[in-house]
Amino acid sequence: MAGFLLLLLLLAPAFGQKKPITLETLNQPARRDAPGTAVWAPNGKVFAYEQGDKLMIYNPARKSSRMVVSTEAMSDAAVKVSDNGPAAWQDRYVRDAGLQWSPSGKDLLYAAGGDLFLIHADNGKWEQMTATAVEEHDPKFSPDGKSISFRRGFDLYARDVATGKETRLTTGGSDTLRNGGLDWVYPEEIGLDTAYWWAPDSRSIAYLQFDVSREPLYPHEDLLKARALFEPERYPQAGENNADVHLGVVPATGGATKWLDVGDTRKAYVIARAGWVPGSKSVYVVRTNRVQNRMEMFLINAESGAPSSVFSESDPYWINIDGDVTFVNGGAQFLWTSERDGFRHIYLFSADGHSAKQLTQGPWEVKEVAGVDEAGGRVFYTSDEGDSLETHLYSVGLDGSNRRRLDSVAGTHHVSMGAGGAYYLDTYSSLISPPRTTIHSGDGRELAVFHETDRTRIDEYEVLPTELVSFKAADGTLLHGRVIKPAGFDPGRKYPAIMTVYGGPGVELPIRNSWPGINLDQVYAHRGFVIWEAENRGGQGRGHAFETPVYHNLGATELADQLAGVEYLISLGFVDGQRIGVRGWSYGGFMTLNALLNSPDTFHCGIAGAPVTSWLNYDTIYTERYMGLPDENPEGYRHSTLPLLAKNLKSKLMIVHNIEDDNVLFQNSLQMINALEQAGKEFEFMLYPQKTHNVSGAAMRQMNASMLDFFERNLK
Repeated sequence: MAGFLLLLLLLAPAFGQKKPITLETLNQPARRDAPGTAVWAPNGKVFAYEQGDKLMIYNPARKSSRMVVSTEAMSDAAVKVSDNGPAAWQDRYVRDAGLQWSPSGKDLLYAAGGDLFLIHADNGKWEQMTATAVEEHDPKFSPDGKSISFRRGFDLYARDVATGKETRLTTGGSDTLRNGGLDWVYPEEIGLDTAYWWAPDSRSIAYLQFDVSREPLYPHEDLLKARALFEPERYPQAGENNADVHLGVVPATGGATKWLDVGDTRKAYVIARAGWVPGSKSVYVVRTNRVQNRMEMFLINAESGAPSSVFSESDPYWINIDGDVTFVNGGAQFLWTSERDGFRHIYLFSADGHSAKQLTQGPWEVKEVAGVDEAGGRVFYTSDEGDSLETHLYSVGLDGSNRRRLDSVAGTHHVSMGAGGAYYLDTYSSLISPPRTTIHSGDGRELAVFHETDRTRIDEYEVLPTELVSFKAADGTLLHGRVIKPAGFDPGRKYPAIMTVYGGPGVELPIRNSWPGINLDQVYAHRGFVIWEAENRGGQGRGHAFETPVYHNLGATELADQLAGVEYLISLGFVDGQRIGVRGWSYGGFMTLNALLNSPDTFHCGIAGAPVTSWLNYDTIYTERYMGLPDENPEGYRHSTLPLLAKNLKSKLMIVHNIEDDNVLFQNSLQMINALEQAGKEFEFMLYPQKTHNVSGAAMRQMNASMLDFFERNLK
């Protein structure tokens, strides 16, 4: 018996041992029972969500959910939309809500298969609102709930809910004249996700018309068909024409559009935000100059067309616009976030802009306004106050008093709040805690768990810990990094390392106290690599002054900070300085090539995914914000043009790109490839045919295997 017990003790660790994370782990299908995005009812007391093929409603007061209807029948009823033509190139950030509540909270509008359906929330019965072979986009209820608007093709329509009568509101829409439809660059780079808005009185619609006929055509081609299919994309590159954007107001019952002047958007201005002022008499517009260092908000009277200025801001570098106008007190005041004091904070303006009160203040960033409780005089917001690596929920009075934190757990909190702030969902995670979603009352009390942490895979597989560290740039700026040590780590050994980099401005800094997930970094670490990632100046989240050193010279400061991170990594004592690789995608692809060509003795190899190789090739709104116009900053553009440095390549290099990438055009990789070939440099190249910025599906699995093999061959 004693021998048997000893055997059990010896075998126990084996039975409890977790599996290593491999490429096959990543290839496992995701669970389909996780709830989808919560869509709050207008009263803020319940929310709807999809779970698999079921439409559900959750009641926080009762702490219970109920099924409304299965969505399969609606998907089956939808008229099949033909997809044999050229790609439409709609940007990924365009709003196209698949689920929304009616203003009364009695019905839900649901999009399936390109058609629209009205679902009665009490009994799950549904009616088909549209049945066409053309997809209806961006559907919206009128504020009185009597009509549903949508875009079909590039014209706007309204449908009477009770009678089914359909009215075409605009005419002449086409691929080059988009009524209520956005071009590619506006949603991608300025965050404008819709191009039309109902007036609060439901009598009219304000919309943007995008004339893209003068935007350049980039000549994509689908080469997988029997005959090549020409699929051009309207894509303005730095210094070229933006769309001509016009603002119009059309009666909701049909009729002539009244056009309102917003200025020359082709060369001089960018329309960042627009919408109605409560009362339905005026439309507000937030507009920047082309290089985005001056911003103004003004109102335009919908009847007379007369403009009136509300407020303006300017910056020596650029202005980041985040969020939208939130009107309070019946439209007498509005909330707006600004970096005018160096950090993003909340301001309460009078409607005429003459009075502005700063509600939050300090050397930290407001991430977003989560909700407003006007009755209680409170604004809810998320911020990184106290720790730039975390995000927490706070509330503050509309008079700036009584600021308080509503959560108590360290980590990163993402909040979805119902109107009025009575209830909210908090999805929390940390480096050691996978996401968990809980339901709270407006005072922060946890009421129930909506979605418990899914521990299926983390209990089965060994997730190697991520450690957060700090180091200093050459000028003393404090920077943060993260490191994952290899499986079976031995502090006496010297390991190869893989540095992951993004590094670009306009994106949240990557080092966070949040769940990193089971990803490719874990695969690499289980194969014996140290994983390293560091922030650099330029990224968002630590104040505007932290961003601006990259101004007019993209790549230089970012690389200097990343090299300081590598120096720190080597100083830890367990990394072989002669076996360091680097990988990144998009701006990270640019940074990978930037590192290999400008610091050729630091990195032994690198994988550049979808890299920008010349900022002359990238889009207007993003590039000009940081680099200015090409004819005003020719040296900055020349210094960051990577094909000119092809002769510097010493390291092993792999370039990866989709030939029909709609974001970072394939032109970038081809120019780099040509320069490397002319310089007599050897490299590897992986080409994919997908019509998107990222590689997905089976091709992604093949790509991941190829990248792992590349690092195995070149760093071990």
